[in-house]
Amino acid sequence: MKPVIFAIAGAELSADERAFFRDADPLGYILFKRNCVDRAQMKALTDDLRMLSGRDDLPILIDQEGGRVSRMVPPEWPAFPPGLAFDRLYDLAPISAIEAVLANAEALGTMLAEVGVNVNCAPLLDVRQPDVTPAIGDRAFGGDPMRVSALGQAMLAGMQRAGVVGIIKHMPGHGRALVDSHYELPRVRADAAALELDLEPFQRLREAPMAMTCHVVFDAWDAERPATISPTVIKDIVRGQIGFDGLLMTDDIDMKALSGTAGEKGAAALAAGCDVVLDCWARMPEMVEIAGRIGDAPPACVARLARAMASVAEAAPSDAFEALIAKRDELLGLA
Repeated sequence: MKPVIFAIAGAELSADERAFFRDADPLGYILFKRNCVDRAQMKALTDDLRMLSGRDDLPILIDQEGGRVSRMVPPEWPAFPPGLAFDRLYDLAPISAIEAVLANAEALGTMLAEVGVNVNCAPLLDVRQPDVTPAIGDRAFGGDPMRVSALGQAMLAGMQRAGVVGIIKHMPGHGRALVDSHYELPRVRADAAALELDLEPFQRLREAPMAMTCHVVFDAWDAERPATISPTVIKDIVRGQIGFDGLLMTDDIDMKALSGTAGEKGAAALAAGCDVVLDCWARMPEMVEIAGRIGDAPPACVARLARAMASVAEAAPSDAFEALIAKRDELLGLA
């Protein structure tokens, strides 16, 4: 098994993808809007991926936060609110906000589990600063680390009830970035003392099963390399100061914040201490290059993956989807 998560180009596997994936044996897959046509098509695709891998607990990811980061969209699926909606409710009624996130996340997880998706790239634990890039903006749960922690924990718990593993992101914190790492490299100049605020939600939720890095340079820790490819940040901050020992994956390795070829970037991330490379564009030459540059998943990665997937092994999707949505909407109505 290769420590990489690959994407698929369309609504079903092509013959070339099927042959390549059978040989490469990636750790998992990630789906995007191009892969989400309707319920029957998605379930057929996820069943096909599991049959191809021979693993019932194969991680199949999606980025379904709610708001503008949603791959399963209306009219086939209902829209879900962004983090900002719960942040606003928390201003008035913290317990109600936590209950709203819990109901929302369980409904969201139920929707994903119905079509065979068992890992969601959420929640964001980024502590939003006033001048943060719009790429984070309304996706975040707020600017207070205690609030972000509480709402993030509720989202993890709600999805887990439905049998979906959550991924905390973007470790060690994207909330101070002034530019969008999809297109350029953010640099955070805050000192180590100030960055304690950014680390707090990740420290509080360090027992989460999976996490995702950010492609951000932190001058206080490593002024030369973005977090994803920095041994200092991964080993000293993520594994050390934060204390995270779950499965650590990169943000999309093809984002423009990183330089080099896809294979070079993937190899650098693994060398820095990440467990898994995330490659989102389904470009066959890039996938072939990554697979050729990395070895098999080491025992520590395999153990972390098994632990993460076992965290939802006994869960089952709710049969009360509409009731969960109604509860969420009633609570959000308070704001």
